Amino acid sequence: MTRDEVLAAGLRRAVQHAAAYGGVVYLRSADRASLVLSAVAGVPLSLLSGFRRLPVAGQLPVPVTYRTGRTVALSGAEETMRRFPRLAVGLPYAFASASVPVAAPAAQGGERYGALSVLWPSSGAAVPAATRRQLRTAAARLGAALAGLAAGGHPVEAGGAPVEVELPGPAGPAVRVGLFDWDLATGELTPDEGLTELLGPAAAGFGGRISDLAALVHPEDLPPLRAAVLAAVRTGLLPARTVRLADGHGRHHPVRLWGRCPEGAARTHLIGAVVDTGQGAAAVAAVERLRDGVFALDPDGRLEYANRSLELLLDTPRERLLGHHPWSVLPWLADPEYEDRYRAAMLSQRPTAFLARRPPDQWLSFSLYPDAHGLTGRVAPTGPPRTRHPGPVDSVVGSGPVSERVPGGEPEPVVPRTGPGAMYHLLQLASALGEAVSVREVCEAVAQQILPGFGGQELAIYLSRAGRMYLVAQHGYPEGFLDGFEGTSLRARLPGTQVLNTGVPIFFESEHELLAAYPGIPLDEMRAWAFLPLIASGHPVGSCILGFDENHVFGAEERAVLTGLSGLIAQALERARLYDTEFALARGLQQALLPHRLPKVDGLEIAARYLPGTQGMEIGGDWYDVITTPNGLCLVIGDVEGHSVGAAAIMGQLRSAVRAFATTGGPPEEVLARTNQLLVELDPGLLASCCLLRLDPTTGRVEAARAGHLPPLLRRPDGRTEALDLPGGPLLGVQHPSEYPASTLGLEPGSVLALYTDGLVEEPGQSIDTGVDRLRSALAHTADPTLESLADRLLGNARHLTDRADDVALLLARIGAGARAA
Repeated sequence: MTRDEVLAAGLRRAVQHAAAYGGVVYLRSADRASLVLSAVAGVPLSLLSGFRRLPVAGQLPVPVTYRTGRTVALSGAEETMRRFPRLAVGLPYAFASASVPVAAPAAQGGERYGALSVLWPSSGAAVPAATRRQLRTAAARLGAALAGLAAGGHPVEAGGAPVEVELPGPAGPAVRVGLFDWDLATGELTPDEGLTELLGPAAAGFGGRISDLAALVHPEDLPPLRAAVLAAVRTGLLPARTVRLADGHGRHHPVRLWGRCPEGAARTHLIGAVVDTGQGAAAVAAVERLRDGVFALDPDGRLEYANRSLELLLDTPRERLLGHHPWSVLPWLADPEYEDRYRAAMLSQRPTAFLARRPPDQWLSFSLYPDAHGLTGRVAPTGPPRTRHPGPVDSVVGSGPVSERVPGGEPEPVVPRTGPGAMYHLLQLASALGEAVSVREVCEAVAQQILPGFGGQELAIYLSRAGRMYLVAQHGYPEGFLDGFEGTSLRARLPGTQVLNTGVPIFFESEHELLAAYPGIPLDEMRAWAFLPLIASGHPVGSCILGFDENHVFGAEERAVLTGLSGLIAQALERARLYDTEFALARGLQQALLPHRLPKVDGLEIAARYLPGTQGMEIGGDWYDVITTPNGLCLVIGDVEGHSVGAAAIMGQLRSAVRAFATTGGPPEEVLARTNQLLVELDPGLLASCCLLRLDPTTGRVEAARAGHLPPLLRRPDGRTEALDLPGGPLLGVQHPSEYPASTLGLEPGSVLALYTDGLVEEPGQSIDTGVDRLRSALAHTADPTLESLADRLLGNARHLTDRADDVALLLARIGAGARAA
């Protein structure tokens, strides 16, 4: 079995044994820093978009059970909010869950591969101990299967798209099909196994002739059937028709029958089919006769079925709806709160309902009934609600779901406490701001959540610095419109500065109100505005401006939510500004420890590149150096393990030590041995790799030594490129004494040496050897005229990645034409 097949079987077994409606499996990433969603069952994958990759150190049930090896069980929303508020904010729905580690058996080392979680409708009761034991048993079987794959050399880390596991569908009437071969000359009729099963007990009296089949037909259907059979003998075609067949219990049920002669053959045989739709056709007919609208959504929320009444109630043909999300087709269902009702139903697996208004003034009651395979909905006309949503009643999007109990014991519609979708976006913004670390990321999160949440078209965020306001983010404004406000003094009489000075937000519901308060203020196409102060811990941070392209009535609750959001944004921006400052200092320290310029050497061309990691603020220990010595030029590259200020400090010490030992003219093996001794004596708790090459540019002679580092690459003048299989010693800092054997080789003029760190060749889910070979191939097929352009080309996509986990260092050297063979 493949890894995906193992995951599918293990997850399906766990969900069924635990009587759950769905579940997920997370596997560790190649760098062991993350847990990646690798299999999902019974839960729409789209609902888990914010939880596709989880940090191992995170405070969520899956990482916690992976780290500790203990079961994490949550009885419902209340316990989830108390123990794991990040999960409750990201998935604010009522469901119970249990998470268990997935690990190899103790006899196979007990290595942990990931975690498994299953979900139930929330009942408020604790997950039973027996269910927990069943889950751990299922996870243990999955861990044993993964261990077997690992023992066979197959990868068990996360890789590729998650496996979507299909669970057994609900029991119901199935369509049955039977085939037959009718010899027109002899009257013999040969049924297949499907037709025999379809006939059931009646098949006992079937003798293999067409007359036997005719004997099972209802007497009223025989005359038209005989006429069709006679026509089939002449034309070779038996048109589709409905007949009633005896079932062997004295009853008849309808089936569809048709057939035709094979193309190009003499009309001696007719191949036919009998289709029994069971109760399916009757069920569809019954649903089509209902006055209420009935529809079905697949697990991802796309419409699979709609009856005729739904077309009439929604005033939309089925063809426009089928295959689409209803809220993406019908503008009056575009409020995110309606989509959130579908999310709530699917993740809580409990019925829910809401009211919505179809323009101009038709109120409809929607009831949703979910299971793990999708959702069935019912729509009925109703009167206007008793409780109206605050704000303008004639706003289509502003109507939102409202409070109204559906008669007859139906689920009660949800009561939003704020404006259209505002609470949904408040939760999403809080979740996004919790993950944003830089000012840029905070501003992106605000724009993505606030504008759609409140129906705004423009957003501007200003931060104060040295008594003036400076724009840090804008969305939707005409080009150049905000240029005149850049660097505005806090003393200027403008709404953006006034809210910051007073700490009180200002709302203008029309253009007239703004011009009355601030005559002559420049305007664009907006017609209403919210100016929000950004105050963090009593300290003014800046201001946030929202613009609306139509007059907008700000209800009391909407003003309260926007004011609360401004404080949330201010806290995130203040934290992000501190992060950006510390990040700049950390990167400055790292850059200061690297060479500012490379020496110019006759007969040798040198180029170097360094790219810091882009994930988090921690800095790495990659370094390179070019050292002039009495016995030639030393090319050095190294990597201290870990990402921290401590790693960077050790990197600086090692670079200084290697430079000092190499400058004395010692051979590479001696330089590494002495550097290793120094690191062991310092005992920093960190190890380092290093590759040192001493090169004579006039002869092309190279002396090389390695300390646990990746092999250098060599491209010869004819383009042949190889990874140099140089002997090496252990990592620096492991033990003293250690030996680092040296090797010697000669380079022809035009040869290129490439030294690099693992950040350039490592990719999740791939071996390091694959990455080295990919870099070797790129070096072999890249014929740039200068070493500088070659270095840029070899970095490839690495320089454009926004989620690069590791630093990258690259050092290139090319022997000039004046060198002579050693």
